Amino acid sequence: MTSIRNSLQWALPLAVALAAPWLLEDQGYGIRVLSLVLLFAAMGQAWNIVGGLANQISLGHAAFFGLGAYTSTLLLIRFGISPWIGMLAAMAVGALAGALLSLPTMRLRGHYFALATLAFGEVMRAIANTWSAVTGGPVGLSVPYSDGSLALMQFKSSVPYYYLMLGAVLVSTLVFWTISRSRLGYRLRAVKADPMAAEVIGVNTWRTRILAAVISAALMSACGTLYAQFIFFFDPDTVFSLVGISVKVALICIIGGVGTVAGPLVGALVMIPLEETFNEWLSGHTAGVSQLAYGLILIAIILIEPRGLSALWGRLRVLRSRHA
Repeated sequence: MTSIRNSLQWALPLAVALAAPWLLEDQGYGIRVLSLVLLFAAMGQAWNIVGGLANQISLGHAAFFGLGAYTSTLLLIRFGISPWIGMLAAMAVGALAGALLSLPTMRLRGHYFALATLAFGEVMRAIANTWSAVTGGPVGLSVPYSDGSLALMQFKSSVPYYYLMLGAVLVSTLVFWTISRSRLGYRLRAVKADPMAAEVIGVNTWRTRILAAVISAALMSACGTLYAQFIFFFDPDTVFSLVGISVKVALICIIGGVGTVAGPLVGALVMIPLEETFNEWLSGHTAGVSQLAYGLILIAIILIEPRGLSALWGRLRVLRSRHA
């Protein structure tokens, strides 16, 4: 009975997500916002593997995102390789970068790990800005447009991009859910609770964290490819952005609920439309007002329920059942 109830809980949101593009009056702007919601939810699930299950707060995931965007786009521009294949190459590059970053940093904990990953992301941004011969430097790269081609992951309508992002969310959520219930997930929880005790009972904490980082980085790089194909233009300061990518993805998980399946989905569904709304309403006022209001709302959410909105929903359900 419980399994049926859980299936229905996920079936309804999925049905709404599948029908969403056809329920919107303004398909252009509305689908763009929803596509970004789904993309950031997928990125949040990727981050959640490291930040949620392993409790390693990464502030450098923009590095993998940017690598994914540049890898697939450069392969398309210079060799005419389809972004579908380029996305696989991007995942391989991201996984390799995640493994290399893990070698010196996985022994670090707390704010030391966060600062090390932050530095890695900033180094990648600096390299992309200065290596103009390859990356285009601050000018950025434009994805060649073919007036719609499935092989090139390009469409005339925004609807296919929406379903592409929805597919990314489903894959990343399935990966997170599978890991959380596998031996790797239990090992990550043991490392999260007490690394020393985990070592004593036979858990190879170093290998466990590296494997989680590699999977997380590969998924993040795939999202970078999707972003490049969706936006058609990007520069180093956008795809390697500390605030726009790394911090935002971490905040999405914190707002929604770190370490939970629903957390990144809820966090992205709240944060991205909220940010767009405040930018639209207050962008004409004094500089910074929209970001100030947006930040105050996020602070209020964290103060009300530090465990995230998914935990708040669970608490409301308990209160409702008591009063029933």
